[in-house]
Amino acid sequence: MAVTNCLLCNDAKCTKACGVLEPDRILRSLFFDNECVVMNNLPENIPCINCDTRCEKACVVNVNIREIITSVRRDKTEKKKIDHDVLKTDFCGIPLENPFLLSSSVVASTYDMCARAFEAGWAGAAFKTICMMDINEASPRFSAIKGDNRRVIGFKNIEQLSDHSVVENIEIFRRLKDNYPDKFILVSLMGRNEEEWAYLADILNDSGADALELNFSCPNMTEGNTGSDVGQIPELVEKYCRIVKEHSQLPFIAKLTPNVAHIEESAEAAIRGGADGVAAINTIKSLIEVDINPQDGVFNASIGGYSGKAVKPIALRFIAELAQDEMLNDKHISAMGGIETWRDALEFIVLGANTVQVTTAVMLYGYRIIDDLKDGLSLYLMNHGYTSVKEIQKSTIQGIVPTDQLDRSFIIYPKFVRDKCVGCQRCFISCMDGGHQAIEIKNDRPVLKPDKCVGCHLCVIVCPSGAIVSSNNKVPKK
Repeated sequence: MAVTNCLLCNDAKCTKACGVLEPDRILRSLFFDNECVVMNNLPENIPCINCDTRCEKACVVNVNIREIITSVRRDKTEKKKIDHDVLKTDFCGIPLENPFLLSSSVVASTYDMCARAFEAGWAGAAFKTICMMDINEASPRFSAIKGDNRRVIGFKNIEQLSDHSVVENIEIFRRLKDNYPDKFILVSLMGRNEEEWAYLADILNDSGADALELNFSCPNMTEGNTGSDVGQIPELVEKYCRIVKEHSQLPFIAKLTPNVAHIEESAEAAIRGGADGVAAINTIKSLIEVDINPQDGVFNASIGGYSGKAVKPIALRFIAELAQDEMLNDKHISAMGGIETWRDALEFIVLGANTVQVTTAVMLYGYRIIDDLKDGLSLYLMNHGYTSVKEIQKSTIQGIVPTDQLDRSFIIYPKFVRDKCVGCQRCFISCMDGGHQAIEIKNDRPVLKPDKCVGCHLCVIVCPSGAIVSSNNKVPKK
């Protein structure tokens, strides 16, 4: 059963009231598409069946907790003890306990925040970009687009860089490395000119940093020749990478902007300049929430960086293009862009990512999402016989088919699941007005007209009750 109205409370009252299971942990896993872990961890005889629903009585929004938990499918297969050792990997040769990193942003901007994230289970953090500029942030600086269930699907920020001094930040890095020697500290940096890039690269050599990430991608900078302004010019990317290479003793990667047509051009420039890999994507320039109630005749709006679930398809495309670039063979690729669940992370890894970075999901749901990221990916690997996350990297990249090479010799017709149909006729409306008029209504229910159907699957997408699915049967075209 889908979890739609759970608030994902902190210090949840449902779990306090239960005393047997952890309902909040179970609901959170289901919320993050992790039914497989719940199924693996639930006892065979679920105590919820005959309980007095104390958890539901304590819930602040009346979630049907017992119904949700008891509806979880339970296979007869042997339950596994989840082993996180399968997640061990590395960053340019530096060992990591798992591929999950915080990306450079507000979620990794202080000692206390990084410490709490490390203790929660994150392998490392890309610290919020250090610089030699005076940072003056706007307020408010976040906005979002939400779906029908109020879940954030697109997130916009106009956040800039660290507002701590370089000296203050270096003290943070040293404390983190002293107290968490096994955690990975990736320091993001940005200069305005050759001198600043050289100075920052020099001073970070003895700072506690394990590696560097050159920020060529922030779309919110108020000064020219910084951030994405640089990332859009391959010659500048190469130039600044070469300077860092000359001054740094640490491995480094270049964080690339998606606000380009061909991201591989900047990636290749970074490699020519000496980078050990790349990170992508940073946020996409966007404009949301245009003021439709003008003040003095002016409609106000601001351009910022767009992130969250909505950008994942774009990020996947860029990671696939980078992974296919021969110049990036054996180079580190750190991916980000809309990662909320272990399935999201898996998609990036099989396309070619060595590590994945997360910000927006942490801002919305907290560091605790690492539990489901680690458990879900570990169980997937174990269930499929893999002993290391490295075994699946780039495993899907050869399966990407350009549109001009698609097999167009067959049609896959939709299949109507009658017992799920509620008779809303949404499929009929969409097919009539946006498809090929291949559905007719008989006895208040939709019926397919195969002679007109082209197998576009618009009806599958719009059906709100899951009553139309793909038949997966390839029928040769006549």
